[in-house]
Amino acid sequence: MQQIKVFLDALARLFEMHVIHRIDHYRIIIDTIDILCLAFVFYFVIIFIMQRRAGRLAVGLVVIIFVSILTTTLNMKAMMLICQNITQVGLIALVVMFQPELRALLMKLGRISIPNIKNISTDNKNVEYITNVISIVTETACDLSMEKTGALIVIERDNNLNEHIKTGTVLNAQVSSQLLKNIFYNKAPLHDGAVILRNYRIHSAGCFLPLSFQDNIDDSIGTRHRAAIGITEVSDAVVVVVSEETGKISVVTDGVLKQNYNYKSLKKELAKLLLPQETPKTNKRIKNKKNVETKEEKI
Repeated sequence: MQQIKVFLDALARLFEMHVIHRIDHYRIIIDTIDILCLAFVFYFVIIFIMQRRAGRLAVGLVVIIFVSILTTTLNMKAMMLICQNITQVGLIALVVMFQPELRALLMKLGRISIPNIKNISTDNKNVEYITNVISIVTETACDLSMEKTGALIVIERDNNLNEHIKTGTVLNAQVSSQLLKNIFYNKAPLHDGAVILRNYRIHSAGCFLPLSFQDNIDDSIGTRHRAAIGITEVSDAVVVVVSEETGKISVVTDGVLKQNYNYKSLKKELAKLLLPQETPKTNKRIKNKKNVETKEEKI
């Protein structure tokens, strides 16, 4: 028993000598990294909040915190009592008021993934089929644009859109230009809602989407475009919008609206967003395969 105790003491001294001392030696570097990470988190949260309607509420929260610290420091008992009650009730109120922003923030953090993981999972999909769907969506959007027929096409990616699909009518049909045009025909019963594509099939139509409440959206933007921005704020979906008033084609991702697409630019944008991006290794394998096939043909 005494030998075990001696062994453990020696092991503890060895650990302290070779591990603890080294960690203390690099403590400044670790603390610096810790502070930088904390600063990045605060910066991300502040920018995210200030870009939304919660920005003004956040300023009010900062004022309340400052007053609370000041009253505690000066021992102002009446103000301290008021600030404590406001703080207790305010925490619940903040969760309720910031609910859309908190949800959007969590969804945004959830979309941060390890590089190339998405490409690995997408490589197994039928790229040729996706390319064909992109061509159909592009052609349909351009035709509807010429006719100034409004359209809202949501392409689901990794984030599930079940709660929005439930608001529409399930079709589960293959994507075709004729079907999309019939859905968005201005006298059709489902033309006002959105079409949601899941696994590159028309899953449902006439779906209702959450509207964006961003303060910096142009006043000329209508409900259809606000809905497109809103759904991309809480998911990673890609949305194609055709304006009923101007016929302009827009693409929305991550709450950002880009306008004035034509057939060529729209097809290129959708391919960039939906098709797996080839890595240098993939390109090398494709080139090697082509070289082998060429040699075989010559033989």
